[in-house]
Amino acid sequence: MNLGAPEIILILVALVLLFGAKKLPDLARGVGRSLRIFKAETSKMAEDDDDKPTVVQAQAQPQPVQPQEIPAAPAQPAPQLSAEEQARQLEEQAARLRASAQADKRP
Repeated sequence: MNLGAPEIILILVALVLLFGAKKLPDLARGVGRSLRIFKAETSKMAEDDDDKPTVVQAQAQPQPVQPQEIPAAPAQPAPQLSAEEQARQLEEQAARLRASAQADKRP
């Protein structure tokens, strides 16, 4: 599909008529910001995929257990959460932080 000068001019005139001359710069600025954010996030995702986690195993030194101490139960590894579940948890945490910040502001 080849767009020549007349077609591009016709598209621009239609955009001006639809959105108005005052709204077009704001619209273009918003699209540009969105594209920059999208590009940054996709590059971060690609970098995250390239990074391979390195596992360092530390040798545990046995320590004597005192008679009055009760050994702690072994910690269960946290289950891997989906991206949606992680996002939901972060949203809940943000809501709690906002609520506590608002409670601190009240006299």
